[in-house]
Amino acid sequence: MNLNATIFFQMIVFFVLGWVTMKFVWPPLTKAIDERRQKIADGLAAAEKGKADLAQAQARINLIEASAKSDLHVRITDAEKHAAQIIEQARAEGEAERARIVEQAKQDAAHEVQRARDALRDDVATLAVKGAEQILKREVDARAHAELLAQLKAQL
Repeated sequence: MNLNATIFFQMIVFFVLGWVTMKFVWPPLTKAIDERRQKIADGLAAAEKGKADLAQAQARINLIEASAKSDLHVRITDAEKHAAQIIEQARAEGEAERARIVEQAKQDAAHEVQRARDALRDDVATLAVKGAEQILKREVDARAHAELLAQLKAQL
């Protein structure tokens, strides 16, 4: 065989094989590579979008937490104010109740003093009658002398 013919024949086979590869093998490979590249790009874009969404969600969470803490602080402050009002009202009611009890006790004491005076007058009148009875050695009729005894009570 001739070396030139072999090289020429190998060149023709090489070009035919190159043309077949370029025509039938290369387009599906480039298409698969392009599809894979697009999927990777889409995945990276989705990951970036997810990071952005996560950052926005975290910002909203922080805002909601701050709002909730502020609202809780306001509610606690309102509750403390309400509790202070209730305590002050209870103190005022307690003072009023104390004043009412003291006034009632004064009235009860005044009634008791009046009853004791009345009882003492009756006892003094009775003792005066018994004393007069002893002095006169005769019995004084309490029914007959009721007016006199009433005057005696009034004087005492």
